[in-house]
Amino acid sequence: MANILVVDDELGIRDLLSEILNDEGHQVEVAENAAQARAARQKERPDLVLLDIWMPDTDGVTLLKEWSSSGALTMPVIMMSGHATIDTAVEATKIGASAFLEKPITLQKLLKAVEQGLSRGTAARPGRPSGLVQMSAVVASMMAATPAAAPDPASQCQQTFMLDKPLRDARDEFEKAYFEYHLSRESGSMTRVAEKTGLERTHLYRKLKQLGVDLSKGRRSAA
Repeated sequence: MANILVVDDELGIRDLLSEILNDEGHQVEVAENAAQARAARQKERPDLVLLDIWMPDTDGVTLLKEWSSSGALTMPVIMMSGHATIDTAVEATKIGASAFLEKPITLQKLLKAVEQGLSRGTAARPGRPSGLVQMSAVVASMMAATPAAAPDPASQCQQTFMLDKPLRDARDEFEKAYFEYHLSRESGSMTRVAEKTGLERTHLYRKLKQLGVDLSKGRRSAA
Protein backbone atom coordinates (compact mmCIF):
# COMPACT_ATOMS: atom_id res chain seq x y z
CA MET A 1 0.00 0.00 0.00
CA ALA A 2 1.31 3.43 -0.95
CA ASN A 3 0.54 6.85 0.50
CA ILE A 4 -0.68 9.04 -2.39
CA LEU A 5 -1.39 12.77 -2.28
CA VAL A 6 -4.07 14.06 -4.70
CA VAL A 7 -3.90 17.83 -5.33
CA ASP A 8 -6.79 19.32 -7.31
CA ASP A 9 -9.08 22.29 -6.76
CA GLU A 10 -12.10 20.38 -8.12
CA LEU A 11 -13.94 18.41 -5.42
CA GLY A 12 -15.33 15.93 -7.93
CA ILE A 13 -11.86 15.06 -9.23
CA ARG A 14 -10.47 14.65 -5.71
CA ASP A 15 -13.35 12.38 -4.70
CA LEU A 16 -13.18 10.26 -7.84
CA LEU A 17 -9.41 9.72 -7.72
CA SER A 18 -9.58 9.01 -3.98
CA GLU A 19 -12.26 6.34 -4.49
CA ILE A 20 -10.34 4.64 -7.28
CA LEU A 21 -7.00 4.65 -5.46
CA ASN A 22 -8.56 3.57 -2.15
CA ASP A 23 -10.19 0.68 -3.97
CA GLU A 24 -6.74 -0.28 -5.24
CA GLY A 25 -5.52 -0.47 -1.64
CA HIS A 26 -3.73 2.86 -1.29
CA GLN A 27 -3.86 5.43 1.49
CA VAL A 28 -4.99 8.73 -0.04
CA GLU A 29 -4.59 12.29 1.23
CA VAL A 30 -6.19 15.22 -0.60
CA ALA A 31 -5.40 18.92 -1.01
CA GLU A 32 -7.38 21.55 -2.90
CA ASN A 33 -4.58 24.09 -3.40
CA ALA A 34 -0.82 24.54 -3.23
CA ALA A 35 -0.86 25.70 0.41
CA GLN A 36 -2.57 22.49 1.53
CA ALA A 37 -0.28 20.46 -0.74
CA ARG A 38 2.83 21.94 0.91
CA ALA A 39 1.49 21.08 4.36
CA ALA A 40 0.52 17.55 3.32
CA ARG A 41 3.89 17.02 1.63
CA GLN A 42 5.68 18.01 4.83
CA LYS A 43 3.43 16.06 7.20
CA GLU A 44 2.52 12.90 5.30
CA ARG A 45 5.66 12.33 3.19
CA PRO A 46 3.69 10.81 0.29
CA ASP A 47 5.08 8.05 -1.92
CA LEU A 48 3.54 9.72 -4.97
CA VAL A 49 1.70 12.96 -5.80
CA LEU A 50 -1.03 13.56 -8.39
CA LEU A 51 -0.77 17.30 -9.02
CA ASP A 52 -3.19 19.48 -10.99
CA ILE A 53 -1.57 22.23 -13.07
CA TRP A 54 -4.29 24.90 -12.88
CA MET A 55 -5.01 25.90 -9.29
CA PRO A 56 -6.27 29.21 -7.83
CA ASP A 57 -3.32 30.13 -5.60
CA THR A 58 -0.14 28.66 -7.09
CA ASP A 59 -0.16 26.59 -10.28
CA GLY A 60 1.14 23.04 -10.26
CA VAL A 61 4.22 23.72 -12.39
CA THR A 62 5.33 26.51 -10.04
CA LEU A 63 4.82 24.22 -7.03
CA LEU A 64 6.79 21.49 -8.79
CA LYS A 65 9.64 23.95 -9.39
CA GLU A 66 9.51 24.97 -5.73
CA TRP A 67 9.81 21.37 -4.55
CA SER A 68 12.59 20.67 -7.04
CA SER A 69 14.70 23.72 -6.11
CA SER A 70 14.28 23.13 -2.37
CA GLY A 71 15.18 19.44 -2.50
CA ALA A 72 11.62 18.40 -1.57
CA LEU A 73 11.00 16.56 -4.85
CA THR A 74 11.84 13.18 -3.33
CA MET A 75 8.72 11.43 -4.63
CA PRO A 76 7.29 10.85 -8.13
CA VAL A 77 4.86 13.58 -9.24
CA ILE A 78 2.24 12.99 -11.93
CA MET A 79 0.89 16.20 -13.43
CA MET A 80 -2.80 16.51 -14.42
CA SER A 81 -4.61 19.04 -16.60
CA GLY A 82 -7.47 19.44 -19.02
CA HIS A 83 -6.11 22.58 -20.65
CA ALA A 84 -2.32 22.33 -20.66
CA THR A 85 -0.30 22.60 -23.85
CA ILE A 86 2.43 20.24 -25.00
CA ASP A 87 4.99 22.85 -23.97
CA THR A 88 3.62 22.84 -20.43
CA ALA A 89 3.80 19.04 -20.26
CA VAL A 90 7.39 19.09 -21.58
CA GLU A 91 8.36 21.78 -19.06
CA ALA A 92 6.88 19.80 -16.17
CA THR A 93 8.75 16.68 -17.30
CA LYS A 94 12.04 18.60 -17.47
CA ILE A 95 11.52 19.91 -13.95
CA GLY A 96 11.05 16.39 -12.65
CA ALA A 97 7.45 15.22 -13.21
CA SER A 98 7.32 11.48 -13.85
CA ALA A 99 4.22 11.62 -16.09
CA PHE A 100 1.47 13.84 -17.45
CA LEU A 101 -2.22 12.89 -17.53
CA GLU A 102 -4.75 14.79 -19.63
CA LYS A 103 -8.26 15.22 -18.22
CA PRO A 104 -10.69 13.55 -18.36
CA ILE A 105 -8.42 10.83 -16.98
CA THR A 106 -9.24 7.27 -17.96
CA LEU A 107 -8.94 4.52 -15.38
CA GLN A 108 -6.38 2.57 -17.40
CA LYS A 109 -4.07 5.57 -17.86
CA LEU A 110 -4.37 6.55 -14.20
CA LEU A 111 -3.49 3.13 -12.82
CA LYS A 112 -0.67 2.65 -15.33
CA ALA A 113 0.87 6.03 -14.48
CA VAL A 114 0.56 5.37 -10.74
CA GLU A 115 2.12 1.93 -11.08
CA GLN A 116 5.02 3.28 -13.13
CA GLY A 117 5.48 6.21 -10.77
CA LEU A 118 5.59 3.98 -7.71
CA SER A 119 8.04 1.67 -9.46
CA ARG A 120 10.38 4.60 -10.09
CA GLY A 121 10.04 5.68 -6.48
CA THR A 122 10.84 2.17 -5.33
CA ALA A 123 13.93 2.06 -7.54
CA ALA A 124 15.19 5.15 -5.72
CA ARG A 125 14.56 3.46 -2.37
CA PRO A 126 15.82 -0.16 -2.59
CA GLY A 127 14.12 -2.73 -0.42
CA ARG A 128 10.75 -0.99 -0.32
CA PRO A 129 8.06 -2.94 -2.23
CA SER A 130 5.79 -1.19 -4.71
CA GLY A 131 2.35 -0.57 -3.24
CA LEU A 132 0.57 -1.97 -6.31
CA VAL A 133 2.75 -5.07 -6.52
CA GLN A 134 2.47 -5.75 -2.81
CA MET A 135 -1.31 -5.29 -2.76
CA SER A 136 -1.77 -7.47 -5.85
CA ALA A 137 0.20 -10.27 -4.22
CA VAL A 138 -1.85 -10.08 -1.03
CA VAL A 139 -5.17 -10.11 -2.91
CA ALA A 140 -4.05 -13.01 -5.09
CA SER A 141 -3.01 -15.11 -2.10
CA MET A 142 -6.27 -14.37 -0.26
CA MET A 143 -8.33 -15.37 -3.29
CA ALA A 144 -6.37 -18.61 -3.64
CA ALA A 145 -6.71 -19.46 0.04
CA THR A 146 -10.37 -18.52 0.50
CA PRO A 147 -12.40 -18.89 -2.70
CA ALA A 148 -15.70 -17.07 -2.34
CA ALA A 149 -18.87 -19.12 -2.55
CA ALA A 150 -21.24 -17.97 -5.26
CA PRO A 151 -24.28 -16.24 -3.74
CA ASP A 152 -27.76 -17.47 -4.54
CA PRO A 153 -29.04 -15.07 -7.24
CA ALA A 154 -32.68 -15.83 -6.48
CA SER A 155 -32.32 -14.76 -2.85
CA GLN A 156 -30.87 -11.40 -3.91
CA CYS A 157 -33.15 -10.57 -6.85
CA GLN A 158 -36.35 -10.25 -4.86
CA GLN A 159 -37.16 -6.54 -4.82
CA THR A 160 -40.44 -4.65 -4.79
CA PHE A 161 -40.71 -1.41 -6.73
CA MET A 162 -43.44 1.18 -6.34
CA LEU A 163 -44.69 2.12 -9.81
CA ASP A 164 -46.91 5.00 -8.74
CA LYS A 165 -44.10 7.56 -8.88
CA PRO A 166 -42.16 9.61 -11.48
CA LEU A 167 -40.24 7.55 -14.03
CA ARG A 168 -36.88 8.99 -12.99
CA ASP A 169 -37.40 8.02 -9.34
CA ALA A 170 -38.52 4.51 -10.27
CA ARG A 171 -35.56 4.09 -12.61
CA ASP A 172 -33.10 5.24 -9.95
CA GLU A 173 -34.55 2.72 -7.47
CA PHE A 174 -34.17 -0.08 -9.99
CA GLU A 175 -30.62 0.90 -10.94
CA LYS A 176 -29.58 1.14 -7.29
CA ALA A 177 -30.97 -2.33 -6.56
CA TYR A 178 -29.33 -3.64 -9.76
CA PHE A 179 -25.86 -2.40 -8.82
CA GLU A 180 -26.20 -3.46 -5.16
CA TYR A 181 -27.05 -6.96 -6.38
CA HIS A 182 -23.95 -7.17 -8.56
CA LEU A 183 -21.72 -5.68 -5.84
CA SER A 184 -22.93 -8.34 -3.43
CA ARG A 185 -22.57 -11.12 -6.00
CA GLU A 186 -19.02 -10.06 -6.92
CA SER A 187 -17.97 -9.49 -3.27
CA GLY A 188 -17.44 -5.76 -3.83
CA SER A 189 -14.99 -6.14 -6.73
CA MET A 190 -15.40 -3.05 -8.90
CA THR A 191 -13.47 -4.69 -11.74
CA ARG A 192 -15.83 -7.67 -11.94
CA VAL A 193 -18.94 -5.50 -11.52
CA ALA A 194 -17.76 -3.30 -14.40
CA GLU A 195 -17.32 -6.40 -16.56
CA LYS A 196 -20.73 -7.81 -15.61
CA THR A 197 -22.64 -4.57 -16.17
CA GLY A 198 -20.74 -3.52 -19.29
CA LEU A 199 -19.68 -0.14 -17.89
CA GLU A 200 -16.27 1.50 -18.02
CA ARG A 201 -14.97 1.54 -14.44
CA THR A 202 -14.68 5.32 -14.07
CA HIS A 203 -18.28 5.68 -15.30
CA LEU A 204 -19.33 2.96 -12.85
CA TYR A 205 -17.83 4.86 -9.89
CA ARG A 206 -19.70 7.99 -10.87
CA LYS A 207 -22.96 6.11 -11.34
CA LEU A 208 -22.74 4.40 -7.95
CA LYS A 209 -21.97 7.69 -6.25
CA GLN A 210 -24.89 9.39 -8.00
CA LEU A 211 -27.28 6.66 -6.88
CA GLY A 212 -25.97 6.69 -3.30
CA VAL A 213 -24.89 3.05 -3.39
CA ASP A 214 -22.95 1.94 -0.30
CA LEU A 215 -19.74 0.43 -1.74
CA SER A 216 -18.91 -1.25 1.58
CA LYS A 217 -21.95 -3.55 1.45
CA GLY A 218 -20.40 -6.02 -0.93
CA ARG A 219 -17.19 -6.12 1.08
CA ARG A 220 -19.02 -6.67 4.37
CA SER A 221 -21.06 -9.53 2.94
CA ALA A 222 -17.85 -11.20 1.75
CA ALA A 223 -16.18 -10.86 5.19
